[in-house]
Amino acid sequence: MRFIQTFQLYDFLDTLVSLLTAFVLGTVIGAERQYRQRSAGLRTNVLVAVGAAAFVDLANRLTGSEGSVRVIAYVVSGIGFLGAGTIMKEGMNVRGLNTAATLWASAAVGCCAGADMVAQAALLTLFVLGGNTLLRPLVNAIDRIPINEKSSEALYDVLVTVDGGAVAPVREFLLEKLEAANYPVRDTSVVHRSEEEAEITATLVSLSIEPDELDAVVASLTGLPGVRHVTWNVRALE
Repeated sequence: MRFIQTFQLYDFLDTLVSLLTAFVLGTVIGAERQYRQRSAGLRTNVLVAVGAAAFVDLANRLTGSEGSVRVIAYVVSGIGFLGAGTIMKEGMNVRGLNTAATLWASAAVGCCAGADMVAQAALLTLFVLGGNTLLRPLVNAIDRIPINEKSSEALYDVLVTVDGGAVAPVREFLLEKLEAANYPVRDTSVVHRSEEEAEITATLVSLSIEPDELDAVVASLTGLPGVRHVTWNVRALE
């Protein structure tokens, strides 16, 4: 058997250390994800780290450091496809970006372990855990800060609910008012809720706004015939 001829105990132990390192560090990262009930939890992060380590270690055994570099490049792109599967869009919200980024980082930990850079793999694991845990209070604090409409870069929607037969004149009046207020319109859409009711949405070009000016536009539309409800809101750029 060729295995008997090619087996080297030192190389085998070196591979064992690489895979064991990837397994332990992937477990540490995955445990935090599993605790928070993320879609890519303990087993996924472990498999990503161990798989990346195995590919890099195999390339290193066969072709040396040059082969490892090429394999690492393929691992980076391959994990990108895997991470894309965890990203979901629900209406205006996008979920799974942090999970995808964690998978990418787990692959980096595995690559370090496969390249026999155990200390670097452990250090990277600490940074990944810090990003997912220590920064959480800061994220929550920033999210609680009210949006300043004058300084924020976001998308602004003016929403008008009208009678089905009043769509055209109300839409034209809305565009005229926004143009007069120097707020260019990025897009308009009309959704017919029923034969008797429709909703007009005017999305403004992203720029800082004066809330009082949009409030004035809303007030001017309130008394128009066929207008049932008018409001405006702000949402983050995608």
